[in-house]
Amino acid sequence: MRVTVRKIKNKEQEQVVIECVDLTQEIKDIYSYVLSKGVELPGVEDGHMAKIKLEDIYYFEAVDEKLFAYTQNKVFEIKLRLYEAERAYAPYHFIRCSKSVVLNLMQLKSISPALNGRFLAHLKSGEKVMISRQYISSIREKVFGGNKNEI
Repeated sequence: MRVTVRKIKNKEQEQVVIECVDLTQEIKDIYSYVLSKGVELPGVEDGHMAKIKLEDIYYFEAVDEKLFAYTQNKVFEIKLRLYEAERAYAPYHFIRCSKSVVLNLMQLKSISPALNGRFLAHLKSGEKVMISRQYISSIREKVFGGNKNEI
């Protein structure tokens, strides 16, 4: 794959153009990644409003009917329900991994087996998140294209 970067004078003219023979999963992933770069969402940290870059979020977690977004060093309360975050950010590689967690696959480092048929998602931050049995097949499909030998 060839990559070309061309400098332009006006910010308004910035764009990313993807030219491909077939719309493969790899191309779709590149498309999703590019789209996610400019997305921000509002959150609350220590009583203060803040804007969070979607790409910085490792996962969303629902705790006591509240939703939290976890980044490298901070935790923000988000004014959404878990299912709303799952739907809104699915195009940006966020996927449900348990009853209370939606994971950013772009922050996933590796997956390893755990107890009782569950798995652990090892994140780039060093944190580990449990993947429930009922969600492993959809994660396997998204990450490995359904190849069961990968996990």
